[in-house]
Amino acid sequence: MSKLTLGSYPHMLGFEQLERLLERTAKSSEGYPPFNIEQTSDYSYRITLAVAGFSENDLSITVEDRQLVIRGRQRDDGAERIFLHRGIAARQFQRSFVLADGVEVGEAVMENGLLHVDLTLSRPETVVQTIQIRKG
Repeated sequence: MSKLTLGSYPHMLGFEQLERLLERTAKSSEGYPPFNIEQTSDYSYRITLAVAGFSENDLSITVEDRQLVIRGRQRDDGAERIFLHRGIAARQFQRSFVLADGVEVGEAVMENGLLHVDLTLSRPETVVQTIQIRKG
């Protein structure tokens, strides 16, 4: 049995890139840090990541090839400090979110150990195009 792809469906023209994005997203998912995605209005969303222990300087947010990429890297001060128990690790992470066409990244706000990233979706314009038929 062969694997069905979006390209296998004759009515799904030009969706090959979407399939590649889905495969790339599936490969990059891990469980840390935990996050929420909420719809804040009809055309806006908010991604919230739990980044306790990270400062604004430890985090970077970029948009690369229609992907929102959030990276975190803490300095390890473990050599200077003596821990009797270390349950909070200085752990780096990378979290990626695929953005649809028309989604723009707004501001990012750090609040109480949570990083909020606001997204807006531009309202799609209704386009009606008439194609003229010429004689062959």
